[in-house]
Amino acid sequence: MFETAPRISRPALLIGNYTDPAERDNASSLLEELDELVRTLGVPIAGRLLVFHRELHARYLIGSGKAEEICERVKAEELGALIFDHDLSPSQQRNWEELSGVPVLDRQKVILDIFGGRARSREARLQIELAQIEYSLPRLTRAWAHLGGQGGGIGGKGEGESQLEQDRRRMWKASDRLKRELEQIKSARATQRKDRQRTPVPNCAIVGYTNVGKSSLLHRLTGADVLVENKLFATLDTTTRKVSLPSKQPLLLTDTVGFVRKLPHRLVEAFKATLEEAAQADFLVHLLDASAPEVMEFYATTMKVLAELGANKRPMIVVFNKTDKVSDIARLHGLRTHFPDALFISVQTGEGLDVLLEKMSELASPGTLTRNLRIPAGEAGLVARIYREARVHQISYDGADTLITATLAGRLTRDCARFMQSDETPRDSASAMAHAKATRRRKTGGFRQKKA
Repeated sequence: MFETAPRISRPALLIGNYTDPAERDNASSLLEELDELVRTLGVPIAGRLLVFHRELHARYLIGSGKAEEICERVKAEELGALIFDHDLSPSQQRNWEELSGVPVLDRQKVILDIFGGRARSREARLQIELAQIEYSLPRLTRAWAHLGGQGGGIGGKGEGESQLEQDRRRMWKASDRLKRELEQIKSARATQRKDRQRTPVPNCAIVGYTNVGKSSLLHRLTGADVLVENKLFATLDTTTRKVSLPSKQPLLLTDTVGFVRKLPHRLVEAFKATLEEAAQADFLVHLLDASAPEVMEFYATTMKVLAELGANKRPMIVVFNKTDKVSDIARLHGLRTHFPDALFISVQTGEGLDVLLEKMSELASPGTLTRNLRIPAGEAGLVARIYREARVHQISYDGADTLITATLAGRLTRDCARFMQSDETPRDSASAMAHAKATRRRKTGGFRQKKA
């Protein structure tokens, strides 16, 4: 129902623009990213053109003289399309197509089509279809030649209603239907989240720019069977798997869709149901590509999207991946200076993953304590539980007692409190139990009086 991108078989010309000379490097970087996006879409590329103009023009975005020069190149090289890094208004897109005679796309349409080809789950397909409809509605006037004709009959609003009005009405109805279905999915996801929250298992979401290794990290830590490809937006659907941390604390780890600079706002809105996993997580792992020259911009882009979702205030571990691809030691030193609390890893080689798991253990189990325990022989069940739920550092035996040094968290800490060794408590188990009983008596006001 929505307008689909025309099939482009001949090479396309990519066009970037900037109005401030200081923004040239950033515009060039965005144009390179557009190149990668278009190649991901499978469109051949003839070249890239970066245009400077002093102000934005209403008709062609850039000046009419430069527009005519570009169109002459289109005819001379027999190009198949023009693709702009800047978002075009419907009228600008129509003007360019009339002047050049070839299909004209913008960055927003390229991203939408990539998402459309990658969506696998029902939820992702609904989200993409909704975003496509919202993008296409203002562009219907140029979609088909017959749209201006009048129509009537069954299903029409009456004699004289144009085909354009009928199609626009159908798209509005489709949009309402998609929004209702997405609300139902959102409600079901909230129910699933409540079910997970009934059991005290913390949740962590991996967020970050597209193609930084989020799915690879999930696969490496959990062994999950997820798609791992060196492509932009290889993953659109969230995947949640359980990982056992060094503290023996189970953790639900969620992979989310990647972000990109100049991400269309309608896509952020459409994927809010999916990205709620990040907003509802107990903490986040913000993954970055240490080898990317634009890593600081990627960090800012992700933080901006997280702020729109209300997730930027969550506890966060900043992690730089792909350190094995960085040969410049000064670059890593600069990143460590700017992000003193960040971790540096390589999912490919496994470097630093143990440190990351330790940090995740700290956030997953706030208030963890490493304590020396003296457990009497009659508490063998507690010893087995400590092995299951805690991280045991050392174990020895003193007569019938078991001496354990372990990192405890949550309810287990409370259950082991009476067996903890300290300067204030006696060392032998019998005295420890007597000491615990005396403490309880003091809190309750002493012994109860026996009835006469």
